[in-house]
Amino acid sequence: MTTVETSANGTADIAISRLGEEPGTITMKVEVGVARVRATEQKAAAVLAKRVRLPGFRKGRVPVQVVKRQFRDALREEVVRAVIGDSWQLALDQEKLAPIGDPRVSNVSFRDEAPLTFEFQVDVKPEIVLDRIGGFMLARPKVEVSDAMVSEQLDELRRRRAPWVPVADGPPAMGDMVEVTLATIEGETADAEPRPYQLVLGEGQAIPELEERILGMTPGDTRETTVRYPEDFSDETKRGQTRTVRITLREVKRQELPPLDDAFAREVGEFDSLDALRAAIGQDIAAAAARDADADVRRQLVDEIISANALEAPRALVHRVLGGFAQAYEVPDDRLEEFAREFGPIAARQVQRDLIIEHVATRESLAATEEDLDARIAEIAARRGEEPKAVYASLQKAKRLRELEHSITEEKVFDYLLAQSTVTET
Repeated sequence: MTTVETSANGTADIAISRLGEEPGTITMKVEVGVARVRATEQKAAAVLAKRVRLPGFRKGRVPVQVVKRQFRDALREEVVRAVIGDSWQLALDQEKLAPIGDPRVSNVSFRDEAPLTFEFQVDVKPEIVLDRIGGFMLARPKVEVSDAMVSEQLDELRRRRAPWVPVADGPPAMGDMVEVTLATIEGETADAEPRPYQLVLGEGQAIPELEERILGMTPGDTRETTVRYPEDFSDETKRGQTRTVRITLREVKRQELPPLDDAFAREVGEFDSLDALRAAIGQDIAAAAARDADADVRRQLVDEIISANALEAPRALVHRVLGGFAQAYEVPDDRLEEFAREFGPIAARQVQRDLIIEHVATRESLAATEEDLDARIAEIAARRGEEPKAVYASLQKAKRLRELEHSITEEKVFDYLLAQSTVTET
């Protein structure tokens, strides 16, 4: 397909033709006629002539031909910039493009008395076809809440509220908090002064060899021992090295867990009894497990649709998602290539998932409506005990309304898709 813009005398000014197309990317060749190039150059030279100062000429009275000779390179750059802008606008208007970013320009050819040519490469939303979106067999994990799971959560609540009490006698145990000083006493990395550290044993805050030595000490002990630092140790100068260190155990603290009774339940929250707290924890665990099960079913469904339709993730969209990931994780430039290799498959699947949701939402008119949004905000307001207007204003200020709309659309799409497949609980 070729798009042509003609001048008043019928001659072709700008001709745009598609060279190739892959999912998500279109490449176009642009040819700008000599007359258009000359007119653009003349206009740019006239504007520049009014601004420049040259010896022997008053400001604003420099002849255009003189400007063309003196500022040839600058004028050529301005001509290229102007015709690229005009051509891009023509492509947008007449090629019916839906770009998702600015075009990339390449292969610029600008010779005297010849058409100016170049290429556009533009990323667009791909048009996809999903021939099969249902008839799949999906397994939903069964949601079960055991007494052990509730007890584990209760113990975690107790640990969060347990004070640390000094232990006067005996060696520390796993889970105790210790205060130690460490000093490397040999080699180029020897420490001039011991360095103090506070850590909880068994939580991976120290290398295993150090923890093992500390477990055999009592408060006030000092011990010299040999340890080997792992290859990924935070201090690069010690990675993979064997060093003699001096350890002094200064203090040991142990948590005193509060009694598990009705008083503890009242301290945790608005619970009249321990049984009420247990019931609330069980409900929270069940709700979280249900969300995980729903997410797992959706993952299976997306995988089935991708496989059944051989849906590919356009490279341009994958790169955009990777760019967002890299920005969110503040990945340095020298690690971008490694980051892309590691997270490329994750980004590709995210693109495929988004394409499916957008396609089905458009085809089946499932996009979130204002009524859907108002109803969801009313639900949120009821849970918070606030007015819907206040919730709306809060979401708007935080720029999260669009996120909420997308979430509603996604729910509607998956409800529609799951209704066309068989889901069994396992």
